[in-house]
Amino acid sequence: MTAVTRSFSALAERIAALEGDSWLVHRLAVEKRRRGEDVIVLSLGEPDFPAPQTVVDAAVTSLRAGRTWYAPARGLAGILDAIARSASARAGREIDPGRVVFFPGSQAALFATVLCVADEGDEVILPEPAYATYPGVLAAAGAVWKPVSLRPEDGFHPRVEEIAAAVTPRTRAILVDSPHNPTGAVLSADELGALCALCSERGLWLVADEVYASLTYGCDHVSVLSLAGADELAVSLGSLSKSHAMTGFRAGWAIAPPGLAERLERLLESMLFGSPPFVQDAGVAALGDEQVAAGLRATYERRARLLCASLAGVPGVAARLPEGGMFVIVDVRGSGLDGDAFALRLLEEENVAVTPTDGFGPSAAGHVRISLGVDDELLAEAARRIERLAGRLEAAGQPSGGPSSAASR
Repeated sequence: MTAVTRSFSALAERIAALEGDSWLVHRLAVEKRRRGEDVIVLSLGEPDFPAPQTVVDAAVTSLRAGRTWYAPARGLAGILDAIARSASARAGREIDPGRVVFFPGSQAALFATVLCVADEGDEVILPEPAYATYPGVLAAAGAVWKPVSLRPEDGFHPRVEEIAAAVTPRTRAILVDSPHNPTGAVLSADELGALCALCSERGLWLVADEVYASLTYGCDHVSVLSLAGADELAVSLGSLSKSHAMTGFRAGWAIAPPGLAERLERLLESMLFGSPPFVQDAGVAALGDEQVAAGLRATYERRARLLCASLAGVPGVAARLPEGGMFVIVDVRGSGLDGDAFALRLLEEENVAVTPTDGFGPSAAGHVRISLGVDDELLAEAARRIERLAGRLEAAGQPSGGPSSAASR
């Protein structure tokens, strides 16, 4: 019998062709842990706290009440109103619930947004280093990633004039995240305002991933929704995953101009229809308890300072105190190794898993990202193991010329 060759879609081939493997170290660490090895896993942005009991209780109560039926594609009125109230408080102005669309996580919200604003061959400006899943989202839409460097010497803040210079007739959107993953940089009001003005002038969408909005340290988060002139061009993406330790609930949203919100709803009808009512009820409970987010913020800030202080003076590494988020980015160029090699050596020799950020874009080459999602004791132990590896590299004669290891912004 003659073999029949079956082809894949262009979308599937674009995804398959993506280069790099940003999660290799994490997968190896999970396998080592499965074998019973003492691995400290700092390679994933997973909170080490359970979801708040009030949230769990709300979900259980909803389930027992039989709220397991189909829900409207956009979301139930209760969750849309709760999201709008929370966004209004953050933006300092009233946000209409009619602009809110509920999604199973902000990743799905981003995916749908890109599909609705960019066609195949269109460009999306995405500063790099960029969170590892973003290129895949753009590739799925057939959009072209137009990178603009975020430099370590600028604290990984954007140079807006360089973003403006990257705009071409094929550009459709600018995608930013603040606080930024993996660097922890938080966009200022001036930076975000300049991006909004650029998008207004050039007819572009401004898509802002704000999932870490509640986790800022020593500076205020500025929501894109607070900007004058943003109502017709800006999209704010959010979730409860990090602010309330609810990663498994898959509770996220997009807040968009009315025309785009309507199209996002139509797309949801085509692929999901609606999220489970009991998940939405749990989300309402979470958004009604801001003390949870405040407690997590204090914990992550303490851990960030602890880690940076523990790594101060360690040869060949330089930890940067984040402005927000739940990661510390560490420059390891002074060790003589690139980020991939350093992370693999650290896992093999010291059983600590961190994420090399070389695959997040060339501007992050020579850095690793360390999650703050473990308790203080484990984080301190991880720092000691990093110091042991750095000491061996120095003793072996690896060059140590890179930046100072003093914690800095």
